[in-house]
Amino acid sequence: MKAEQKEISRLLKACKEGNATAQFDIYKLYYKAMFNTSLRIVQNGDDAEDIMQEAFLSAFSKIDTYRGEVPFGAWLKRIVINKSLTFIKKKNRLNEVNLEVVDHKLESENEGVDIESEIDYASIKIKQVKRAMEKLKDNYRMVLNLSLIEGYDNQEIAEIMNISNENCRTTISRAKSRLRALLVESSILN
Repeated sequence: MKAEQKEISRLLKACKEGNATAQFDIYKLYYKAMFNTSLRIVQNGDDAEDIMQEAFLSAFSKIDTYRGEVPFGAWLKRIVINKSLTFIKKKNRLNEVNLEVVDHKLESENEGVDIESEIDYASIKIKQVKRAMEKLKDNYRMVLNLSLIEGYDNQEIAEIMNISNENCRTTISRAKSRLRALLVESSILN
């Protein structure tokens, strides 16, 4: 592990000096993870590829701002996530993702229903979860990806999405409830 960190540090130093070979080596180390991160957010391979390329260009042009306070991969992932969120916002022709809207339909559908007791978690397949995640609204899918897959905590997600901690917790809770409802729906239909 230490050898890998030393190699990355050496490559980053060379990147700061404008070494194209070092940039390509960094790209090879991180491209797959960054592509997957973007793909989970934008849900389209071609768009994720474009976003990833943009993120690397941005990272290399701003490499001098990287201070080493967090691992380089985490710094780069933050750039990819921000570019992916910006893409989603532009795609939806919104100036900002409005997470304040209450999903009354979800609340009324689930009133008095114990969703937990209706799900046999042992029988859920990864494909079912993926399909259910794809059916979520963009903001729900984004917060669940950031929370459950990328491993960000609520405060980090709130900062990334430029929302309050309370709004973040509420949105994650609603997203999980909606995901559970979709999983119940799919298990009833299958």
